[in-house]
Amino acid sequence: MKDDKVYLRQILEMIRRVEENSRQGKDAFMASHTLQDAVLRNLHTMTETSQRLSDRLKASHPDVEWARIAAFRNVLVHDYLGIDLVLVWNIIQNDVPQLKNAVQQMLGGPG
Repeated sequence: MKDDKVYLRQILEMIRRVEENSRQGKDAFMASHTLQDAVLRNLHTMTETSQRLSDRLKASHPDVEWARIAAFRNVLVHDYLGIDLVLVWNIIQNDVPQLKNAVQQMLGGPG
């Protein structure tokens, strides 16, 4: 088992990539399969990595919706043909920044 900090840094890296690949805005994201694929792959890696965090760390941060992140991972992995890109965009805009802030705090400050 790796140190939680390794996983937290990986989550931040995936968030950085999601931000990079969504920077051009919603219209560009919706029009580009390449951007969609990049974002979805990084969200998948991010959610998968979050499942490797220790139960102790997760319990000490109940403000993060760990079960919801795990559920989203299952959609990305198992229901990939039914992914709603509007929902993904909303997650990028609303949930990812909140997770980024929480992970930065877990690491002891801004990333």
